[in-house]
Amino acid sequence: MGIINQWIEGFFAVMRTFRVKDAIDIFAIGLILFYITKLVRETRAVQLVKGIFMLLVLYGAAVLFNFTMMTALLNRFFEFAVIVLFIVFQPEIRKFLEQIGRSNYTYKRVKSFLLGNAADENMPQISQYLSIYVESIMRLHETKTGALIVFERRTRLGDIADTGTIINATPSIMMIGNVFFNKAPLHDGAMIVRDGKVYAAGCILPLTHHNKNVDDNLGTRHRAAIGVSEVSDAVVVVVSEETGAVSIALNGKIRRDYNRQTLTEALNDLLVLSESEPAEKFSLRKGKKEKKKSEQ
Repeated sequence: MGIINQWIEGFFAVMRTFRVKDAIDIFAIGLILFYITKLVRETRAVQLVKGIFMLLVLYGAAVLFNFTMMTALLNRFFEFAVIVLFIVFQPEIRKFLEQIGRSNYTYKRVKSFLLGNAADENMPQISQYLSIYVESIMRLHETKTGALIVFERRTRLGDIADTGTIINATPSIMMIGNVFFNKAPLHDGAMIVRDGKVYAAGCILPLTHHNKNVDDNLGTRHRAAIGVSEVSDAVVVVVSEETGAVSIALNGKIRRDYNRQTLTEALNDLLVLSESEPAEKFSLRKGKKEKKKSEQ
């Protein structure tokens, strides 16, 4: 009974010094832990978290039973634990920071602060070239010419553009067709579109690491489209070389079988309207959702 009274007295002692900023502090830490858990839950990092938990249990047992050598060894390990965690969880930390940086609210605030009214004047001019890209994609679809076009949005893809050839030219149907002509030197790589213009071609994209969620029938071109959409907010259009089917990859997901009308509507939503409204409200609903292996 005395222990319970001590706990109650200790609780009220803490509550007497509890302030609003303490509540905000606890809420912020809880929110960060929630998003970190959500981030690692579907990745290999969850196995690493389990391993760290087992080390903590082992350390507690070593201290409890006074295992001198094991305690000393684990003490040395935990001295460098922060550095080890940053190294081991580097992909997850990078993804978390990228998601924060891709926030539509953060982007507009920073853009407005740095550029002022000039921010509106420098908005991408994709709308005036949208019909050219749609017509080019549909011609590639009709001829079953493989193509991979990455429409850059807030996340700059300069490092990926450097793997190809910088063009920085006004788009035209003939030029896009020539880039993806199957005997052209740049046809195997991706085209990067920046501010409406063809910025680079022949670029190498990162492949997705979530292969278990990708249809076995999708080849390297589609996996590269999914991969770059996982590490950026780009909208990626793929034309299949085997079937001519048109697909769109966004946020690590892909939808297939777009026609001229649905492609125009989707690109207009994602590239034009999303400049004034949050891009997250738009989906790829106009296409046919990729079926998972379990559904086939």
